[in-house]
Amino acid sequence: MGHAVATFNKASLHTQPLEKPRFSSRDHHKILFVTSELNDLIKVGGLGDVAAALPRALNAFHDMRVLIPGYRQVLESGYPIRVVAHLKGHAALPSCHIGRMDMQDGLIVYVVLNDTLYNREGNPYGDAEGRDWPDNHIRFARFALAAAQLAAGEGKLAWEPEVVHANDWPSGLTPAYMKWMQLATASVFTIHNLAYQGLCDPRCLTEFGLPDDYGSADGLEYYGQLSLLKAGINYADRVTTVSETYAQEITTPELGCGLEGLLALKSRQGLLSGIVNGINEDFNPATDPHLLSHFDTRRWQGRANNARHVEEYFGVESGDGPLFSVVSRLVHQKGIDLTLEVADHLVSQGGRLVVLGRGERQLEERMKALEARYPGRIGVQIDFTETLARRIFAGSDFLLMPSVYEPCGLSQMYAQCFGSLPIARRTGGLADTIEDGVTGILFNKLDREEYINALDRAFAIHRHPPLMRAMRRKAMATPNYWQQAVRPYASLYDALVEQRSTLSGAQTLAMVQACLG
Repeated sequence: MGHAVATFNKASLHTQPLEKPRFSSRDHHKILFVTSELNDLIKVGGLGDVAAALPRALNAFHDMRVLIPGYRQVLESGYPIRVVAHLKGHAALPSCHIGRMDMQDGLIVYVVLNDTLYNREGNPYGDAEGRDWPDNHIRFARFALAAAQLAAGEGKLAWEPEVVHANDWPSGLTPAYMKWMQLATASVFTIHNLAYQGLCDPRCLTEFGLPDDYGSADGLEYYGQLSLLKAGINYADRVTTVSETYAQEITTPELGCGLEGLLALKSRQGLLSGIVNGINEDFNPATDPHLLSHFDTRRWQGRANNARHVEEYFGVESGDGPLFSVVSRLVHQKGIDLTLEVADHLVSQGGRLVVLGRGERQLEERMKALEARYPGRIGVQIDFTETLARRIFAGSDFLLMPSVYEPCGLSQMYAQCFGSLPIARRTGGLADTIEDGVTGILFNKLDREEYINALDRAFAIHRHPPLMRAMRRKAMATPNYWQQAVRPYASLYDALVEQRSTLSGAQTLAMVQACLG
């Protein structure tokens, strides 16, 4: 299949000319971005948003292509898929095809095609009832192996990556397979959330087809199990995570999830770094089509119009007090329990609250009970829509984010773009993106009293309109858009390719000298 490609539509196959590289400049390197989610096609969490935005922004610097499993949602997305390669199986991992999708904006997406593994009802990780697929270790090992095989040139494509960038546990085995195959291709592994490990039984190592030493404590072993996330950390050339503070936090017992020792070692070796995620440029209050009225730092009336809409939609009374908001998954990690604890104080001081999100059933029910206790003061919708979320950002005065931990967080940056000041715990990306007393309010401990003190600061700021406007202007002034946020990744890719080239040259010289010696 190295000389022709075919269209995959389950009905017919037809050959087409080989694809050509899009870049000829030596400065543009070929990067394969390996992800289990892509917002264009399927999304479960924040990884899908990042995977859709980061490669597109990096296309200004490098030749970026994405690899994703061929889930049913991908196959039925409406985008034509051309089969461009066949990859052999290994151990318990079956063979697969590689398809190519061309998105409307030119982003090239490779799809791992194996109906038995991926073409199922449900989401990428589990069935429609929320139960994990029992063969996830096989599904994502096959996915990771496909990335390594493409890096090895086994697909016989005209395009071979110089760097493979894997993300989170579903692609964690990619660097391990690349190491086992002794590839010269560089690898990057990004941790989006350390809490999700991708654990499986030690006997799965045989199914993966990896040597026994890969199952040791220096490999995948994790407290009597195997961790696919640990595979990525151990075997990648460089490990990144999604904020500088989170990169420090995961080297501590409090947030290291049992991997703090390994991560601290990577940090000391200079192999672990934090790069804050960006946001899309369509988060702009002057142009966002989701908003009822547009506004900017010189024209505020549009913001007042969005606030009125949010009040009416949630059945919250208008008033002189600030309008607080929660736009979040309703889960313990997001500190929702703590917000429930301080709601009485918020209302007693004249505040109002709107909540948009879904999550753990118990927290959903407690939020609805809170709404019933304070009609006209608190409004809750157990749902999520992009349009309503953006209108809340554009109409509320403060966004509540008392997270237990937050690797990066995006909502605080969305809110800042629209002039809603985040009130957040000083952790992870929240600490990196909020300047306390300037672009939002930070508090330190996951504690009711500290949270109440932060709320009281918000009430005081709201009572002084000039200060409130100044903070809003500052928050809106410097959005961290992806075009700027990806520059550290572009530089990292450059450095890794140069490093590999230098090593290759040194190895060649050593061989020549050995032959002559």
